[in-house]
Amino acid sequence: QVHMMESGGGVVQTGGSLRLSCTASGFYMNEYTLCWFRQAPGTERKGVSCIAWISGRTYYTDSVKGRFTISRDHTKNILYLQMNSLNPEDTAMYYCAASNRMTNLQALALNPDLFDYYGQGTQVTVSS
Repeated sequence: QVHMMESGGGVVQTGGSLRLSCTASGFYMNEYTLCWFRQAPGTERKGVSCIAWISGRTYYTDSVKGRFTISRDHTKNILYLQMNSLNPEDTAMYYCAASNRMTNLQALALNPDLFDYYGQGTQVTVSS
């Protein structure tokens, strides 16, 4: 049974930091790309960052480059997103997701429908 669960969200002031975690099980992660998406109320789900589980290649959407860092722990099957210099525009529900589609990371981040599994999400709120 596939299971993905996010944690680490919360309320933080502008300029603060959070680290999100995503624990995953029930599928062979070596064959997957893992991504973080976010969705604010009334908006579409958007890809934030992706990592190829084996190679470690990464992708970041422009708005988070230099502020967010995606990483993974092979031994524990945990995906991370370190978020620094947060601002109110980062406020959203954050989801981890897994896809086994063989395409480039940017294409995956732009297409939430290409993902096989999603977690339940963790809320990030940045106050001004």
